[in-house]
Amino acid sequence: MAGMTSSARPLLNRRLAEFGTTIFAEMSALALRTGSINLGQGFPDTDGPEEVREAAVRALRDGRGNQYPPGPGVPELRTAVAAHQERRYGLVHDPDTEVLVTAGATEAIAAALLALVEPGDEVVAFEPYYDSYAACIAMAGGTRVPVTLRPHEGSFRLDLDELRAAVTDRTRLLLINTPHNPTGTVLTRAELTAIAELAVERDLLVVTDEVYEHLVFDEAEHIPLATFPGMRERTVTIGSAGKTFSFTGWKVGWITANGPLVSAVRTAKQYLTYVSAGPFQYAVAEALQLPDSYFDGFRTDLRRKRDLLGDGLRAAGFEVYQPQGTYFITTDITPFGEKDAYAFCRALPERCGVVAIPNSVFYDDPDAGRSQVRFTFCKKDDVLQEAANRLRRLAS
Repeated sequence: MAGMTSSARPLLNRRLAEFGTTIFAEMSALALRTGSINLGQGFPDTDGPEEVREAAVRALRDGRGNQYPPGPGVPELRTAVAAHQERRYGLVHDPDTEVLVTAGATEAIAAALLALVEPGDEVVAFEPYYDSYAACIAMAGGTRVPVTLRPHEGSFRLDLDELRAAVTDRTRLLLINTPHNPTGTVLTRAELTAIAELAVERDLLVVTDEVYEHLVFDEAEHIPLATFPGMRERTVTIGSAGKTFSFTGWKVGWITANGPLVSAVRTAKQYLTYVSAGPFQYAVAEALQLPDSYFDGFRTDLRRKRDLLGDGLRAAGFEVYQPQGTYFITTDITPFGEKDAYAFCRALPERCGVVAIPNSVFYDDPDAGRSQVRFTFCKKDDVLQEAANRLRRLAS
């Protein structure tokens, strides 16, 4: 019959057979259907700085970016990214050859892995991991090798011996995320030093996702891996405006690296979106030039929100792992006598009117995170307080 397809082969590329609808789409739809408070997907419920939003409006009205911007990104943004990296971290980049603007950090991850990984290459990544990591490694034909961050004294820690053991002669690349989503772990200087030494010793490329670089709390410090000896020439650093300026819908991200690495990633990126977010690129260029008081205030406000929700989760009976960065809190549900985070999250809207994310979907071995549930705290205070009040029903 016309329109019929052969049943001999599935329609979906076999590399993506294990991936279905993302957990974020599933849980956000559940929140909408039940009218629940959505503490699952990590997007703020307020816009970022008014002057940045107005900069986007001004660019639109002035006709800047309404047509195709340059493939690598508008010069103003590339210059601002380079200035940010130098001012913050002492990393000097040529904005013309060592900065590439992308459609958010997610495209940066995809383009980097498609460019640098070939079929059969192994990619070592920390788990639990942001879900696009696994899909992008699969699309590149690589083999993901997980190194598990494990709970230890109220937070998640990296086992450096496990990391070293995961590297083989087939390892091509380390995929690092710090501050880490979903656990909130921020790698220490000692841990980063050991990772850098391993990468140099084994001649590995590194892609480091640092989109939460400005969201570190308490005594934690974000240190780009590219600043360590031998790492500048082998590291692709990924940044994003969405998390830092609370305009996640603009999808403006970037990579910084040495010229040959940027050229390689640009080759893949140009066949993904080619270009995007023209007027928003000009606005983000201005955002990156905001004074330190903005970044300090943003971090202070998110730390307060973390503590507000964290206290509520503890009062409800969760075991809470204190995050050092990002805007997520990972909890454990075993104090409730439950062990299946996915079933718990499916039922939570009916029980409490709150939506969260089961961490088990971020592991190769779901049993490793079977009882872990992630909440986001990048919401208004009254939303967080109401969610905490609703969750207290679990304690009774």
